[in-house]
Amino acid sequence: MLPASYQEFLTAVSKTLPKKQLTTDPLKTVTFGTDASFYRLIPKIVIQVENQDEVKLILREANKRKLPVTFRAAGTSLSGQAISDSILVQLGKGWQGYRIFDKARKIELQPGIIGSRANFLLAEFGKKIGPDPASIDSAKIGGIVANNASGMCCGVAENSYKTLDSLRLILVDGTVVDTADDKSRSAFSRSHPHILEGLAELRDRVAADPQLSERIRYKFKIKNTTGYSLNALVDFKDPFDIMQQLMVGSEGTLAFIANVVYKTVVEHQHKASALIMYPDVSTACSVIPLLRDNLPVAAAELMDRAALSSVQDEPGMPAYLAGLADGVTALLVETRATSAAKLQQQIRQIGAALAKIKTVRPLEFTDNPDEYKVYWNIRKGLFPAVGAVRETGTTVIIEDVAFPIEHLAAAALDLQELFKKYHYHEAIIFGHALEGNLHFVFTQDFSQEEEVLRYRHLMDEVVTMVVDKYDGSLKAEHGTGRNMAPFVEKEWGTAAYELMVQLKQLFDPDQLLNPGVIINPDAETHIKNLKPLPATHELVDKCIECGFCEPVCPSRNLSFTPRQRIVGRREISRQIAANGSPELVKQLLKSYRYPGKETCAADGLCATRCPVGIDTGKMIKALREEANGELANHVADWVARNFKGVATGINTTLNGVDKIHQLTGTAFMETASSAARTLSGNHLPLWNREMPSGVGKILAEKINPNNPLQVIYFPACPSRCMSGPTRGETEPDALPHKTAALLKKAGYQILYPDSLGKLCCGQAFESKGFFKQADEKSEELNRALLTISDDGAIPVLCDTSPCLLRMKDKLDKKLKLYEPIEFVLEFLQDKLTFTPLPQKIALHVTCSARKMDLTDKFVRLAQACAHEVVVPEDIYCCGFAGDRGFNYPELNESALEGLKEQLLGCDAGYSTSKTCEIGLSLRGEIPYRSILYLVDAATQPKQTLAD
Repeated sequence: MLPASYQEFLTAVSKTLPKKQLTTDPLKTVTFGTDASFYRLIPKIVIQVENQDEVKLILREANKRKLPVTFRAAGTSLSGQAISDSILVQLGKGWQGYRIFDKARKIELQPGIIGSRANFLLAEFGKKIGPDPASIDSAKIGGIVANNASGMCCGVAENSYKTLDSLRLILVDGTVVDTADDKSRSAFSRSHPHILEGLAELRDRVAADPQLSERIRYKFKIKNTTGYSLNALVDFKDPFDIMQQLMVGSEGTLAFIANVVYKTVVEHQHKASALIMYPDVSTACSVIPLLRDNLPVAAAELMDRAALSSVQDEPGMPAYLAGLADGVTALLVETRATSAAKLQQQIRQIGAALAKIKTVRPLEFTDNPDEYKVYWNIRKGLFPAVGAVRETGTTVIIEDVAFPIEHLAAAALDLQELFKKYHYHEAIIFGHALEGNLHFVFTQDFSQEEEVLRYRHLMDEVVTMVVDKYDGSLKAEHGTGRNMAPFVEKEWGTAAYELMVQLKQLFDPDQLLNPGVIINPDAETHIKNLKPLPATHELVDKCIECGFCEPVCPSRNLSFTPRQRIVGRREISRQIAANGSPELVKQLLKSYRYPGKETCAADGLCATRCPVGIDTGKMIKALREEANGELANHVADWVARNFKGVATGINTTLNGVDKIHQLTGTAFMETASSAARTLSGNHLPLWNREMPSGVGKILAEKINPNNPLQVIYFPACPSRCMSGPTRGETEPDALPHKTAALLKKAGYQILYPDSLGKLCCGQAFESKGFFKQADEKSEELNRALLTISDDGAIPVLCDTSPCLLRMKDKLDKKLKLYEPIEFVLEFLQDKLTFTPLPQKIALHVTCSARKMDLTDKFVRLAQACAHEVVVPEDIYCCGFAGDRGFNYPELNESALEGLKEQLLGCDAGYSTSKTCEIGLSLRGEIPYRSILYLVDAATQPKQTLAD
């Protein structure tokens, strides 16, 4: 039960907010309330907000009852600043607005836009936003500003503080003020003169104290996100400007950031990088002043020997890493320019300046993207490399500190000694050396008191070393949060700290906004509320709960994300291990079923974004397997044994349903299907207007032994059963027949595996958790393909990319397996003449095609076939997930929200999976077909000399 004041609050906001935006469920409050830090608080209420008015309402009602409120964007924060044990306010999907103006010199962004999305929007203008945190593909603008997140290249010159133009804020009492709006400023001057007067008084006090003024300026010469942005008090005169800049790095403790206007920076198109190996840390650090002050360098990333060792055995890493001597330290240096000629000039300039400094390997820059991508993959792989090898139940911690450049080498050596002293032997050091910023990563067990003490003693010595010895920053770019809140006064001194306390009091006198963050009198808050990470499933136990997976998850706006699915399972496992109440465990399991298991597309895209490569879908499939009872397995066995008959039955049924559709019309079919589904308690699948008809017989052609062009065509089950035309479709041929016609046009002799009708790759079984039956079908297919391909000599084409991906994983590696995109590019391009059609078309790159890295190839193929090609933004997975789109149509609808608007003017869409195409056609309201239809329409046989 909620405490009375919270129940009153919930009742008050429920009058306006939809029920679906309010969460008090015990499982969902845990899953929605978890961020990337190693702290955990469980909110009493989680509220998803979609607009400014909802935020105002929540703040006013919470303020009436003096209830704390914490704001959250993406939850990628590392220092515990996005968690709450009170009211957690999450940004919903309504915060996606933007505007690019002033000749792209400025961009206005709502706080829910992901950082990389902002850069995508600016790309055509050769611009980007200044901040470039490592989490930019997941972190949202609200969090980027609120934490003053920086990154590898932005330094202290292009961070949010330096590139901010204006903000719209909502204060704790619900008042809105826009610093770019004269009318808003005037109204605020009348309603809140005490804030403006208070800021002016603090500004004048600092100006009158030269020692304090100089202290503030000194602290921001290097990266620093410890405490508030006190530099606003010395950099600006106007109280509105001071207020605006104070919000940068305020971590939601002063106000809610509702709108941001950035001044954009140039995105250079010409880049080159060098991975320079120095014999030791001291030598590497001696280079930094040269790079920083005199040379055109955009980034210089330092990596110690332990860091290089952590990735040296990973695929794609340079072989020489393993042979480096102890102590070798790398600098990854990047230079950028507006032209190729300028870039080469800069490379020569940097090389000449560094020529006399001893290196372990020759200093060589490369402007080849494939080559310098390898270098940056080393740098990007460091954090996950440590996280992936940690013991189950431990967490991976990444701290970041900064030092004056002249102390960087000594500080790095001191850190290494501290790791030895406290036996953190896996710890690595890397960082943004140009700014004196070092990250150190290590694994930590918080389940044992002695381990917590070890961590505490380490951090105590780190604090002493950073502050007392080098006068550096305890938090360079990850924010103060709870992690460094006890040490803010130690780093800044009493006078500066008192300014921060007064600023907090000025904006939030009742301490309601994100309490415990930045200003916290509890000297031990950094070792309290530590997050448990119990073992829950071997497939996901390495998860670090960073949330990088969330933007590509098709259910992210419907139910759970991969991170939340893992957090939920961990909570269930924790309760079971702790002998929790059976009633509570039962409730948690029931709460998990729909958002966790049933609405997971299990597409595996999460693994492509996960730092440690976790495919949460595999865990969900395993959980489905556990839930499959004896009867379900008997049914799956029967289907596997009688697959040809089942497939024939599906064909017949679809043709029958199509005939009923023809006779009764779409409106009747939709109404009747919806009613039947409702009466069944949503157990019956939902018919939709894009339901295909069945497929006619696939006839083998007469073998021509003199034809040297041979291909084995394996039409996947969906293609054989349900790729006939939908009602109103202008393409009359089913996919197997269209594919056969295209192959013959290119001169190929088509071979089909024996007993084609009963063959299946097993994908349909695996997705439902029937792994035994799936593997049996894969092995059956494997034998058939090895036989007909002459043990792998003849290439095999499968027309469906999800099936092909499983085949590549499960079948004999001797088989040469191709899905449509690569097959056309490799085998048909030189045998057909391509004439681009005067059409605007859309592409959907399936999850499996993305995992096979086929996006660019798909676009290239489509561009050879049509004049204009559109790849809709932020559509990663269609959410149809085999037949799941019939059983949970809301997953498909949510995953493809916004698709229709992006398809305006498109004649048709193309993909490589029939089931995906059903959902895409339904939601996009244009026909989606296999890319092979487009290739066939855009090609003719090449004329030969004989012709």
